[in-house]
Amino acid sequence: MTTLRLILGDQLNSQHSWFKTVDDTVHYVMMEVRQETDYVLHHAQKVLGIFAAMRAFASDLRNAGHQVHYLAIHDPDNSHDITENLALIANRVGATQIQYQAPDEWRLDQQLSNWAKQSSLPLEMVDTEHFLTERVTAAKIFKGRKRWLMEQFYRTLRQQYGVLVQGNQPVGGQWNFDTENRKAWKGEPPPATDARPIHDHTELWQTIVSAGVKTFGNPQADKFRWPLNRTEALAQLTQFIDGVLPNFGDYQDAMHTGEPYLFHSLLSFALNTKMLGPREVIDAAEQAYRNGNAPLTAVEGFIRQILGWREYVRGVYWSQMPGYTEENTLDHHTALPDWFWTGKTHMQCLGASISQSLEHAYAHHIQRLMVIGNFALLAGVEPQALHRWYLGVYIDAFEWVEAPNTLGMSQFADGGLLATKPYVSSAAYIGRMSNYCKGCHYNPKERLGETACPFNALYWHFFDRHAALFEKNPRIGMAYRQLNKMTPDERSAITEQAVFWRDNLNKL
Repeated sequence: MTTLRLILGDQLNSQHSWFKTVDDTVHYVMMEVRQETDYVLHHAQKVLGIFAAMRAFASDLRNAGHQVHYLAIHDPDNSHDITENLALIANRVGATQIQYQAPDEWRLDQQLSNWAKQSSLPLEMVDTEHFLTERVTAAKIFKGRKRWLMEQFYRTLRQQYGVLVQGNQPVGGQWNFDTENRKAWKGEPPPATDARPIHDHTELWQTIVSAGVKTFGNPQADKFRWPLNRTEALAQLTQFIDGVLPNFGDYQDAMHTGEPYLFHSLLSFALNTKMLGPREVIDAAEQAYRNGNAPLTAVEGFIRQILGWREYVRGVYWSQMPGYTEENTLDHHTALPDWFWTGKTHMQCLGASISQSLEHAYAHHIQRLMVIGNFALLAGVEPQALHRWYLGVYIDAFEWVEAPNTLGMSQFADGGLLATKPYVSSAAYIGRMSNYCKGCHYNPKERLGETACPFNALYWHFFDRHAALFEKNPRIGMAYRQLNKMTPDERSAITEQAVFWRDNLNKL
């Protein structure tokens, strides 16, 4: 029996049971394929980072004695189709069976399962041994419920895995400290120095370009900062736990023009490519609290993002596919503004957040949700266009985690399955949580006029035009009470202003 085992680019889990023993009858196959670089337009650092990490993983496997077949992007035998390449390598090594780890994206799961039905070789899917939950866990927890509240899911998992609990009760007497984690950052304390190693991937980048792969954003090939392997990812985790986590809670929602990272972990790329496992990250954070090295508010907030939100959105994704990525409940169809590809807009908050995304392939969750996503929702941007942009621009974006965050949490395209209200705000929120409004071309305190912040008129117009859907939502009743206090002339002027902005998004 000769077994061929497929390793996808986001399955770089060196702790998987596959690799515990060396077996000459087992051949591992990895591949850089245009199928994966081209399904959306990706940021240069995303392609570069995944390819570099894949090559490092293959090298480590070979050094450990495993047999590895690696099809590089420029290999003349590379068909750039996963199943065709599998057939090629299977024939080359005389494989009698093929195994693969469960893909995290629906399209890949379907591609491999459909191929299995017609392949002359038996195919077996095994678990990735990464997540704490199964694909169907969320669907089982929320069976029969119209809305899937993350908080219920999170508490269930806290109890199941014994995280920050005493018996069945939360440590500190609260399950959630979110309301205490909303401080603006004024310059103190200083953020930790970026301790990630610097890699020179210039040669690999030239190979990618020569192969004809189209990307956008700054590759930063000669000073690449994302981890290559588990060793580097573990060092990054240690640096975050020891030096950054204590301040994460207070400032996790804060934004600043001069600090792209502030107190965020930057662990999402390592987690989503599976260099790190969620349980070891959760345990490290909890131990920091137990040792008195980080406050409970910071530790709980960080753990909630992984044990709660990350596992939760995966469950939403698998329960709703196929079809979820086509949802558009609000019937929004405005084209994505051109400056999403350049960052060149007079709106300083969007200019800073998008430019940062283009420069670093990264923005933290509030920039993604309450600046970029907030604007797109208020402006009526087509959610699928935004989905493709988010999926391409961020180095940590894979569809299982990105689609529910973008289409559900950010754009309310799923009609409220995931979010109990649309996450929108006027300029006031952005001004409160950042320094973006200082020196901006637009005035955050004005609703009307050429220099009035577009967020303000767009905010009120959003609720006005979607009143039939949201007016009875108890979480946003205050917005409608304020809207109803406005005179007909005021509402008409706001509508006129908002329509003008929506008709001229490229000029903002």
